[in-house]
Amino acid sequence: MPRSTADSSARSLLLTVLGEFVHVRDGEAWTSSLLAALAALGVEPKSARQAVARTSSEGLLLSQRHGRRVRWELTPSGRAILEEGTQRIYGFMRGARAWDGRWLVLSIAVPESQRQLRHRLRTRLTWLGLGSPSPGLWVVPDASKEAEVRAAIDELDLWGRTYAWVGATVDTVETARLLADAWNLEAVEARYTEFIDTYSSIDPTTSAEAFVAQVHLIQDWRRFPFDDPDLPAELLDHDWPGPRAAAVFHHRRDRWHRLAQAEWDRLEAESGQRS
Repeated sequence: MPRSTADSSARSLLLTVLGEFVHVRDGEAWTSSLLAALAALGVEPKSARQAVARTSSEGLLLSQRHGRRVRWELTPSGRAILEEGTQRIYGFMRGARAWDGRWLVLSIAVPESQRQLRHRLRTRLTWLGLGSPSPGLWVVPDASKEAEVRAAIDELDLWGRTYAWVGATVDTVETARLLADAWNLEAVEARYTEFIDTYSSIDPTTSAEAFVAQVHLIQDWRRFPFDDPDLPAELLDHDWPGPRAAAVFHHRRDRWHRLAQAEWDRLEAESGQRS
């Protein structure tokens, strides 16, 4: 069974359902459709309703009453967040890239007392592929991410505490140690291997099975852009399993997509027929 069955929260599963089946359509869904989808994924009704309510309170969903029923619509903010996530998830590890040998380096001082700001900063920078080899220091071997990093620092209003520069490492720097300190690559590699083994053996035959399999596939894949900096080949000393895992991800998603979408259509149709 995919690890997302046990590890994913109801809200995380809901966001995946919204991104895969609602955002790509008209951006709307019945409450009963969302609850049925989460039930199929093993989420209890109370937790499912709380996930919908929380997502609404965060400004991602807007409710519309239709008699006794409620239909949810993605807000502009919700659409933007899901679109950003979709591009990152499906664009990640899509091919080898040339490396000019340059690193983007940030030095940012945020005190321990500002835990919420530190968390937001870490979330934004890890999403962009940066790693932290020591407290307050962030690095990524991709100078082209300067604009995205600049936008993140602007958003958090941290330029007054930030120093940034681009350049190559000097010969005395132990690159292997820098990589090990900035990212937990051994754990990421183990997860890639598990991902390949798990999803290479799953073969759903019904639309309901395909729906569940596709959601779990997205759930398990979506963490890799946070944890894997997608290092250039020049910095890898062995056959990195990321590209093989990406091939499995895209092949399985393409193979299951039609059946999974048919299951969502069924859930929406049944919900629409209820009085």
